[in-house]
Amino acid sequence: MKRLSTLVLLLAFSSAYAEPCVDEKDQKRVTGVSECLLTRHYGPESAPHLLIWLHGDGSTGGPANYHFPIAEKAAATLAAQNVQAVALVRPGYPDGEGGVSTVAADQGGRSDHYTRQNTDEVAGAIRRLKERHQARDVTVIGHSGGAATTAIILGTHPGLIDNAVLVACPCDLVPWRAGRRAWNRSENPRVWIEHVATTTRVLALTGSRDDNTLPELAQHYVESLAARGVNARYVEIANATHNSAFRATEVTEAISSLLAAP
Repeated sequence: MKRLSTLVLLLAFSSAYAEPCVDEKDQKRVTGVSECLLTRHYGPESAPHLLIWLHGDGSTGGPANYHFPIAEKAAATLAAQNVQAVALVRPGYPDGEGGVSTVAADQGGRSDHYTRQNTDEVAGAIRRLKERHQARDVTVIGHSGGAATTAIILGTHPGLIDNAVLVACPCDLVPWRAGRRAWNRSENPRVWIEHVATTTRVLALTGSRDDNTLPELAQHYVESLAARGVNARYVEIANATHNSAFRATEVTEAISSLLAAP
């Protein structure tokens, strides 16, 4: 039985190595650069403000779908501000419904995931989603590893993202990964600070009780951005933990404030 279970897992993982999406009109999939990433869309098909949600690393295993209901709720809460929301599944992650976002064979796994290839795939998907939905601007809301991915894209693809909401961000991998497993290929958001477009607005939020991505990781990142003239600020969410911060009302309020700003 154990051998059979292992075989099933290997087959499922190998099926994640694939090509771009076959049907580019499929509303549950979008091509990044060379991979096909899973999505869930909430709200109208066309609206000026596109909200894209990125999940964390899910280090305990399981599917990457906890951001689906959060994105759906935000689309309803912010409907008056003319938003559409897309929850994106990062390369190599399953959606819990039998689907998997594809990933290059040497980029798989949940460890050391913020590689240039993986983050470029997400950036490509963001660009295609903006074009597909004819959005005027893009706000990306990333949690934990999704926040790190977003922060890297801010520097590697300057100007692609108009607004970034970074929740529980490990925005500096050097202190964050100290004492953890080896991360040898991942990009560090701090390295790309000098390349972030000064037209981008960044709002970082971390829970005061977050013992994973400590508040100072995002706070110092934001301070460095602000020193360059980027409109960036940090908000601490009282009594929130690493995971509960993503569900906090402060996140929705942050998105609303960014959309309302001139």
